[in-house]
Amino acid sequence: MKIDILTLFPGMFEGFINESIIKRAREKGLVMINIHDIRSYSKDPHKKVDDYGFGGGNGMVLMPQPIFDAVEDLRKDNSVVIMMSPQGKKYGQNIAYNLTKEEHIIIICGHYEGFDERIRSIVDLELSIGDYILTGGELPSMVITDSIVRLIDGVIEKESHLNESFNDNLLDYPVYTKPQDFRGLKVPDVLLSGHHENIKKWRTEQQLERTKERRPDLLKKG
Repeated sequence: MKIDILTLFPGMFEGFINESIIKRAREKGLVMINIHDIRSYSKDPHKKVDDYGFGGGNGMVLMPQPIFDAVEDLRKDNSVVIMMSPQGKKYGQNIAYNLTKEEHIIIICGHYEGFDERIRSIVDLELSIGDYILTGGELPSMVITDSIVRLIDGVIEKESHLNESFNDNLLDYPVYTKPQDFRGLKVPDVLLSGHHENIKKWRTEQQLERTKERRPDLLKKG
């Protein structure tokens, strides 16, 4: 998989792509992540990428020319262009799984007051990571990228993400490690029993109970 990210602040991604699971996935050749400075595509002599919006209003608006040129330079027949926007479809694990099937993803990070509306004409999918406003699309693009990359075959053990929260519309079950007794807080006996069927049953019950208590809306989706 190849992921191209268009941003006004490429320095924000240095740690993200060079640490932990993302770094290992890149080193294994399982994903290629390229960060592109939108300003490098600007035809303005001062590399300007934004301007005041027609009709007035607060804030600066990202101009179409640099982003159109960037997408046209990077886009192939198999590309999916994603715009990060609070107006987009709310992101979820099901979308992450679907995006792992794509060969090439281009993510556009917004900033300032927003995008010139005409930019939406070259976008395939508009995504939001939640009902709140951030300074720009850089952090959301990292969230999207991380959630996709970890699902790619070979990045982590498949069983690890099959048993995670949101699969089957359930939250994950509680997990414990050593010591068995920490300040009077003990590991449930069933996990120490070695009885795999009982452990499986307990975990399922815990998933249902935890989801009902914390995210009952997920049960309604099922």
